[in-house]
Amino acid sequence: MGRLFFITLEGRIYSCKHCHVHLGVAEDIISKSFHCRHGKAYLFDQVVNITVGEKEERMMMTGLHTVVDIFCVGCGSIVGWKYETAQEKTQKYKEGKFILERFKVLGPDGSNYSGSPEAQVGGSDADDV
Repeated sequence: MGRLFFITLEGRIYSCKHCHVHLGVAEDIISKSFHCRHGKAYLFDQVVNITVGEKEERMMMTGLHTVVDIFCVGCGSIVGWKYETAQEKTQKYKEGKFILERFKVLGPDGSNYSGSPEAQVGGSDADDV
């Protein structure tokens, strides 16, 4: 494996909670109203310092989506997923966008979001139906 080069972001940064590699900036957040098994998740227009997994179809609360998991390039931790395609017309806006799970990242102030037991039980867009 060669030397890793990371993109360094400026501003209000979200980073990997394990290795602190920068992942995204607050200005690229499209929505903070998403939820997953661990609680809150944010929809980003773009993120950096990630690698992607294999494409797979997942049935979510909002319909069938083709997604790829995204991993921190620094430590390999899964940090969310990318929407490749959406079957429902109303969900097409998600295509090419990224979800970062708050449970897996540090916020701009360095805070670590910890999901509540209630958040882990409830359904969401992120959970398979």
